[in-house]
Amino acid sequence: MAETQELVVVMTHGPEDEQTSVAFTVANGAMTADLSVSVFLTGSAVDIVRRGAADHAHFQPLEPLNSLVNDFLARGGTLWACTPCVKARGYGESDLLAGVIVTGASAMHERIKAGAATLSF
Repeated sequence: MAETQELVVVMTHGPEDEQTSVAFTVANGAMTADLSVSVFLTGSAVDIVRRGAADHAHFQPLEPLNSLVNDFLARGGTLWACTPCVKARGYGESDLLAGVIVTGASAMHERIKAGAATLSF
């Protein structure tokens, strides 16, 4: 069996849920392990990347959520926000953090079809 070099993480929880911090900790750790990592935010998870929304989320002993997200982007992670979920909340791209890509699930599906491992939070 070939070793996968890519990970797709799907998140459905918003910034008030500690699972988001765990998910970004895992995603950042995967990049440290030399995996190419993409995160797909759907449902209330798109709120994580609304400017300022994660600024006060901190679940000890993990790093603050905004630091985890910023680190993920700075290290070259791909961060997708579900188009219908963004629109349902009335957000425009200017409401979101720089580097977030608003897209449908097809971008994620392409990575999975190419052999990416998946995790869901």
